[in-house]
Amino acid sequence: MGGGLPKQYRLLGGKAVLRHAVEAFVDHPRVDRVAVAIAKGHEELADQALAGLDVTIALGGSQRSDSVRNGLSALRPGVVLVHDAARPFCPPRVIDRLLQAVSNSDCAVPVLPAADTLARGGEWLEAPVDRAGLVRVQTPQACHTNKLMDAFSRASGSTTDESTLMLAAGFSVATVEGDPMLDKLTLPSDWDRAEAHAAVGLVPRTGLGFDVHAFGGEGPIMLGGVPVPFPRGLAGHSDADVVLHAITDALLGAAGLGDIGQHFPPSDVQWKGAASDIFLSHAAELIRDLQGIIDHVDCTVIGEEPKVGPHRSAIRDNVAHILKVNASQVSIKATTTERLGFTGRGEGLAAQAVANIRLRVAG
Repeated sequence: MGGGLPKQYRLLGGKAVLRHAVEAFVDHPRVDRVAVAIAKGHEELADQALAGLDVTIALGGSQRSDSVRNGLSALRPGVVLVHDAARPFCPPRVIDRLLQAVSNSDCAVPVLPAADTLARGGEWLEAPVDRAGLVRVQTPQACHTNKLMDAFSRASGSTTDESTLMLAAGFSVATVEGDPMLDKLTLPSDWDRAEAHAAVGLVPRTGLGFDVHAFGGEGPIMLGGVPVPFPRGLAGHSDADVVLHAITDALLGAAGLGDIGQHFPPSDVQWKGAASDIFLSHAAELIRDLQGIIDHVDCTVIGEEPKVGPHRSAIRDNVAHILKVNASQVSIKATTTERLGFTGRGEGLAAQAVANIRLRVAG
């Protein structure tokens, strides 16, 4: 899939793919408990992706079967639905169908008919395979826990899914109507399709931000979370980072969430000297909590000095890192006021920012 991050933790429509997948079950009235099997070393990523959700974390294993067994150990006996994190959009109606079908069978799976012509092939195409009766098997897959554990105990080697395991152990597997929304994220084109679905119902919003700080004390100056060498610093209650303050206000404004002073009052001593990446990260998380998407931010630093050019790339990359977006979605510029006004007289620095987001309209 690419992107430099395991696909289950990449942001899709403002939140992690894993969170989309888990919320479908957490929000379903007939699901009592959810266990999430993760790879060792992914604990922090999972905590961030699933923050606020009532789930149990289980460490996975080298094979799918190891991960499923570890997840089962965190759940009560009964009926279990095993689902792939790479299938973020699970319609509630599919869960309903599975739970109804598994009441009369050992296992139930969602399937879709094979609509395309099927054939074996590599460099050269071979004769078509009769597709009559062939289906594509999806997840979630519903099984009785005791029978699934029995199937695991009899298995030799790894399996691609639970239905294969159950069939090999001699158990019955019912099928229910699947859904195209359950197609797995595997290729970049799959990601594009999922992004389009996640954006349905979102409307563009624009916010403006402005910040100014006077020079005071010793340098360096913090710009976009990057220390820029300069004899003088900027005076402020926090670290006086005009770039991060302006972008924070722009994002809060785009989302209709007030301004930075409402969320981090200068009268509150806990923010004295605080790193401003806390403020920007908070604004970004609020937007994601609203299922919003940050499309682009543009910030202009206004002042005669220091020169921003040599630090532009580092500032852009750091802002992108804080926002959890690509660097191409961040623009950092600088200008002077031709020695007019307080910035022209070298009394301080200012910054203005524009943020473009998409947000779901309530009601």
